[in-house]
Amino acid sequence: MTYDVAVVGAGAMGSAAAWALAAAGREVVVLEQFTLGHERGGSHGATRLYRAAVDDAEIAALTERARPLWRQLEDESGGTLLEETGGIDHGMSDTAVDVFRTLHAATGSVLPAAEAAERWPGFRFETPVLFQPRSGRLYADRAVHALQVVAGGAGVEFRVQSPVRALRTRDGLVELDVPGGAVRAQHVVVAAGPWTPKLVDGLVSLPPFTVTQEQPRFFAPLSDELVWPSFVHHGPTSYGLYEPGSGVKVGLHGTGPVVDPDTRDFQPEPTRDASLLRYVEEWYPGLDPTRSTAISCLYDNTPTADFVIDRAGPITVAAGFSGQGFKFVPLVGAFVRDLVTGAAGAPDRFRFQR
Repeated sequence: MTYDVAVVGAGAMGSAAAWALAAAGREVVVLEQFTLGHERGGSHGATRLYRAAVDDAEIAALTERARPLWRQLEDESGGTLLEETGGIDHGMSDTAVDVFRTLHAATGSVLPAAEAAERWPGFRFETPVLFQPRSGRLYADRAVHALQVVAGGAGVEFRVQSPVRALRTRDGLVELDVPGGAVRAQHVVVAAGPWTPKLVDGLVSLPPFTVTQEQPRFFAPLSDELVWPSFVHHGPTSYGLYEPGSGVKVGLHGTGPVVDPDTRDFQPEPTRDASLLRYVEEWYPGLDPTRSTAISCLYDNTPTADFVIDRAGPITVAAGFSGQGFKFVPLVGAFVRDLVTGAAGAPDRFRFQR
């Protein structure tokens, strides 16, 4: 059987692409090397931050373009995926604060450190705090499952335990080698996270990827009365949010060891883990650094931290999300759909070569 589109990877981005392509009338198969909802890549886990960039106008605008698509997915799946709990940034330069005032004058506010500490005593602040009330948290596992359910309802076929060994073009089609024989499609979308470069080697010219194992922790709050917006601290760059039932997740962004996604051990690297514990003790008076649980995920990083969403002939790639892509998931699906159908391209900053 020949499909219109074969999608490699059933994580968040691959599932979103399948949803969008099926809605556009394409016959789609998704090939996943593990099981649906596996914990080997970067899409698993209960929650992710949703926030507009405070000092990048293009990325802030893309975040707002994603918001109605999240609401559409909620409508189609019947579940809550995005909760607006508010979000804060601090530790930024005076210049960045001024940019924030310009970009977010209608929706955000700048609070003095003392006022912010009174409102959110679980944090320590030394600089003005940038508050965005429409930021919040996404329910990640729930969102990926919702994408797969609505895509399946639209006719998408999901094949698990189907690792793609190789891609090649032949007679105007793309052939994908999987156990049991080749799958053929008019077009292939590779959304395989850190496995992407190996799959498209020799077919697509990607920027260099670095794969890191990030190791945040969930910390126990000292009081149930404390309020926890989603947060980003820009010195050092760290992030986190409150996850019901788990505690407050805190991570040092992009600091994990370089790993091979097929052989990593999922164990926190002791020196980096100790740095995180010291950081939490210094900056979060509302958390108990002695009561925490380590977790692990993968980042597939590009040199600029810009994503890769582009097409070369019958191959479209959506990868390199550098730990910052989840809030854009349904929008990435729409970008991939438009690339495959020829309706439009993705933003220039996401091209293979710029």
